[in-house]
Amino acid sequence: MPGRIRQTDIDEVKARVNIADVVGERVALKPAGVGSMKGLCPFHDERSPSFHVRPQVGYYHCFGCGESGDVYSFLRAMDHVSFTEAVERMAARVGYTLHYEDGGAAPETTGRSRLYAANAAAAEYFRAQLMSPEADTARRFLGDRGFDAGAAAHFGVGYAPKGWSSLMDHLLAQKFTRDELLQSGLVSQGQRGVYDRFRGRLVWPIRDVTGQVIGFGARKLYDDDQGPKYLNTPETPIYKKAQVLYGLDLAKRDISREHRVVVVEGYTDVMACHLAGVTTAIASCGTAFGSDHITVLRRVMGDDSASGEVVFTFDPDAAGQKAALRAFADEKRFAAQTYVAVAPEGLDPCDLRLQRGDGAVRALMDAKAPMFEFVIDQRLKDFNLSSVEGRAGALRAAAPIVADIRDPALRPGYVRVLARRLGLDIPEVQGAVERAARGADRAEKREAQRGASAEPVAAVAPSVTLASLPNTRDVALERGAMMAFLQYGHRIEADLFLRALQTPFGHPALEAVRSSLASTDLSQPGWAVTAVEAVREPFRTLAAELLTAEFPARSEEGAVASANDLARGLLIRELQREKDELLRGIQRVPADSEDGRRLRLRLRELDADRQRLTDS
Repeated sequence: MPGRIRQTDIDEVKARVNIADVVGERVALKPAGVGSMKGLCPFHDERSPSFHVRPQVGYYHCFGCGESGDVYSFLRAMDHVSFTEAVERMAARVGYTLHYEDGGAAPETTGRSRLYAANAAAAEYFRAQLMSPEADTARRFLGDRGFDAGAAAHFGVGYAPKGWSSLMDHLLAQKFTRDELLQSGLVSQGQRGVYDRFRGRLVWPIRDVTGQVIGFGARKLYDDDQGPKYLNTPETPIYKKAQVLYGLDLAKRDISREHRVVVVEGYTDVMACHLAGVTTAIASCGTAFGSDHITVLRRVMGDDSASGEVVFTFDPDAAGQKAALRAFADEKRFAAQTYVAVAPEGLDPCDLRLQRGDGAVRALMDAKAPMFEFVIDQRLKDFNLSSVEGRAGALRAAAPIVADIRDPALRPGYVRVLARRLGLDIPEVQGAVERAARGADRAEKREAQRGASAEPVAAVAPSVTLASLPNTRDVALERGAMMAFLQYGHRIEADLFLRALQTPFGHPALEAVRSSLASTDLSQPGWAVTAVEAVREPFRTLAAELLTAEFPARSEEGAVASANDLARGLLIRELQREKDELLRGIQRVPADSEDGRRLRLRLRELDADRQRLTDS
């Protein structure tokens, strides 16, 4: 059997397959509104159809049992085939030729021990090459960042020569085969043959938690290198980047003993932290820190209580803030308390150590801020806290964050934190937090009651659903807008869509879906499905329903017009809220004062903005 199918091929095949055709061979589907079809669910017995398929996004969802997914998950569930077999079936269906990344045997028939051996031999070769005359640039790179020969040896740092086949020739001489080297990711297959994947680069060995070398990360050194700044081993039978953490083999003992981990962003940051005495530092390898990494870390930490600590280090720029908010979305996966450490002047741990010494790196970890506090500050930074209107808006935006804190011992403290940030009385903030919490609790309770009273089905998802949402004017607008964003966001006017997408929702469940979509890269294919799958529980089922529910329109053109109108409606509602606050505030200041003039000017701006939206 061939090896792992290229991800680009997996995505291309899925894009070419009409999921409705595949599902329709097993389920009688009929139109259910614009762009949607429905039929009786194949995953559980039901009397009326609740299984919806939306071909445009390649996604299905059952409103009865909660099953959802793409064409591959449908085939795996229905036909009990592997993921690879599902992809191969669909490729054959559309006449697409698949390509395989390693060209060897499938993981279950691969000699894994040979792959470990090849990586270990490569690590020794790279480390020896670091002492060669050609590696002078690599040694100077390390030295300029404060790493001497001892540090390089401790982390096993090496150098990959510039030649096209230096490593391959060395390993072939040691009786490794080309197929083994291809499968290990150490060499690549090109039009002109097989060649070294890493050439003219500084190389870090990446080890699993047991200390075995499973891959490499390589940094560009020369201007004529046209490759990426960092190049990693591709996915192999032993290297899964979503589960790999650089430095974990060195940090695991202290992580286990201290129940503390520090998550940094790069290889040199891990080195700097360890050399400065922060020996629990690790980093992800060529991918964002995610849920699989958390699973690995929790096992190492023994993360079964709130006594542990997880500290994330981020740059203070926009990318760093986005990474922090992405980490916040996964924060609840940890039992440990989570924190954020941001170095002064935007320095990463490596530069901080180089400029200010080991003590500054240790001090950075001691000066960490709780994750909730950091996220609250991020939410508040867009508001003018010197005005009554700004404080009121900031309170509405931040109260749901504090309400989301489930630890009863922690929430009162964050109420006080938020009150201090806003300069408001604690009872006022406490009231806002309690209202936000009650809204979330009511949604969860309604869903629990609905599940308890419903007829038994094969699987009942304990999640918030469309049916559990309250029937109010504001929720109806947010529900319709979120459905429009997921189903027709690509047809909404670009500026209007992006602006409306940044408007916070009042209902916690719909806000969770909006927040996930707002943090999704909309330039990537399949962004709607990506956003839905990233929504945290218990709101993921709601997101899937919003993506697949019947859109209330008679035609595609009508749906697009409605989607644009819903986006404008959200913005008009937000403008009206701000206007109402300004009108209340203007009554409390002298008409001829500076504050009075400023408020009247803002009122005129709001009216003009609303008129533009209304006229468009």
